Amino acid sequence: MKRFVPLIVFLALAGLFGFGIWWNTWHDPRYVPSPLINKPAPNFALPELDAPAQTVTKASLLGKPYLLNVFGSWCVACAEEHPVLMADGRQLSIELVGYDYKDAPADAKAWLRDNGNPYDVVIADQSGRTAIDFGVYGAPESFLIDAKGVIRYKHIGPLTPRVIARELQPAIAALKREAP
Repeated sequence: MKRFVPLIVFLALAGLFGFGIWWNTWHDPRYVPSPLINKPAPNFALPELDAPAQTVTKASLLGKPYLLNVFGSWCVACAEEHPVLMADGRQLSIELVGYDYKDAPADAKAWLRDNGNPYDVVIADQSGRTAIDFGVYGAPESFLIDAKGVIRYKHIGPLTPRVIARELQPAIAALKREAP
């Protein structure tokens, strides 16, 4: 019996390895379900990047849907996403709110100046504390929030033309159908 223990251990490990490969083949490993979908967005009060004395709050954004896009000048994937936002951001026909995450304001301003600013407003969260309430653990991430302040969609990773066409635009269209 002792002779078969290594074989049994090997077969068990091979089975686990095979299951992992199967799981990642059929399930997107980047997909992380958000417990905040269809729940109210967290309350926040953050300064505007360009006017730190002015505060943007959840309440000030109520009344119209918006896309909250978490980015940082330090973020490599954000640099990949940024040209897509520059090209397609206005075509979404909703407000685009930039959420500068864990970034020095001077760095974010320089990055937006050099790369263009697709956002209607940019808020800054240098400490990242408010991002914790949204469940953000990296950048880029995007949240579609309806006119009542409810999170309807979340995307982790860069927005691409394909994601915008297949996921985001249908979610925005659904919001418009639901609007009174």
